[in-house]
Amino acid sequence: MKVAIVTGASRGIGSQIAKQLASDGYTVVINYAGNEAKALEVLESINNNGMIYKANVGNFNECEEMVNAVFKQYGQIDLLVNNAGITKDNLVLRMTSDDFNDVLNINLLGTFNMCKLVSKIMMKQKYGKIINMSSVVGLHGNAGQANYSASKGGVISLTKSLAKEFAARNILVNCIAPGFIQTDMTDVLNDNVKEAILNSIPLHKMGNVADIANMVSFLASDKANYITGQCISVDGGMNI
Repeated sequence: MKVAIVTGASRGIGSQIAKQLASDGYTVVINYAGNEAKALEVLESINNNGMIYKANVGNFNECEEMVNAVFKQYGQIDLLVNNAGITKDNLVLRMTSDDFNDVLNINLLGTFNMCKLVSKIMMKQKYGKIINMSSVVGLHGNAGQANYSASKGGVISLTKSLAKEFAARNILVNCIAPGFIQTDMTDVLNDNVKEAILNSIPLHKMGNVADIANMVSFLASDKANYITGQCISVDGGMNI
């Protein structure tokens, strides 16, 4: 048995990651922040091979309770996928301190919280894999997304630092930087915005959630056992 925790797994990219890992043979813990019904739908889609757990990753105590519950239930944690994230976009002149802090609290501090807690278990196991979700804007920045870009850039640096700290205990830490992925969030964009996005992508198409889940599947597999500290772009060539 292999056990994976996927944060923010009730919808979008996270739900597809949970489904892919289940098909790869993992028992999957589906973390969610608010929508229990959606989390239960994901659990049902993977034939109830796992559990759901409500926790705000930005709250250390809630993270600790979740990790302890998972370890008590299964006795091991082999994989952590830090996927939970939020956006509160605005130009800096209009962005409030709360908007900036809220995004960093979930996207960056939440990643730190989960890595810190799960790594204690993985160190005792002398094995584990952590996959963090960054973004193409964490590499290049983006107007109107100073908070999101800062949080995702921080995830990349955190990943590299943890990879160096944890390597001696056979814990591999990598991150993925998705480009524009077709989700509910991109579906509401108007045609002009979509065309501008497509023009920035060499492949001239958006990715889909399976593209990200497939990369998670690879990094979680034995085929990636000599890869750590990397940020891999899945973006149709935007990072060229």
